[in-house]
Amino acid sequence: MGLGGCIILIAVGAILTFATDWQMEGANLDVIGLILMAVGFIGVVTFASIARRRRLVVPPSAPVIDEGGHRRYE
Repeated sequence: MGLGGCIILIAVGAILTFATDWQMEGANLDVIGLILMAVGFIGVVTFASIARRRRLVVPPSAPVIDEGGHRRYE
């Protein structure tokens, strides 16, 4: 699940919790909405930590020495 899916879960959960007054036999939509929002927030945190870790692991580029003896990084 990507970042977009997590945001959709949060939005659907918020709609179920705060914007509806439906009643279902055997299901509490407020609790279902809170669960969806919690799963969405956990997904966003997980996605952010994985994205941050990917940025930190990128190895530095090797230096290239040009004709003048100067180092360049490509």
